Amino acid sequence: MIKIHLSTILGTYRMSQAELARKTGIRPSTICDIYNEMCDRINLEHLDRICEVLDCNVSDILEYRPNRIKKTGKNLIIEENGNRKAQK
Repeated sequence: MIKIHLSTILGTYRMSQAELARKTGIRPSTICDIYNEMCDRINLEHLDRICEVLDCNVSDILEYRPNRIKKTGKNLIIEENGNRKAQK
């Protein structure tokens, strides 16, 4: 699982989502999705801008936490047309 720490970092800087959106040029709704960990993917250009404004590294924003239930190997999840199925 990937954990996003943008809310924690913004709290440390006492910066609002709206202020980050203004400083980065990223749409407020996109910042909100990242902040609330509601996004499936993050644009690398957006990460670059966020890191530049917050003077941090990508590793400060994103953290990998191993999944309790594996999604690879014998538990591989195959995605077909947006539908996820466990392979038998």
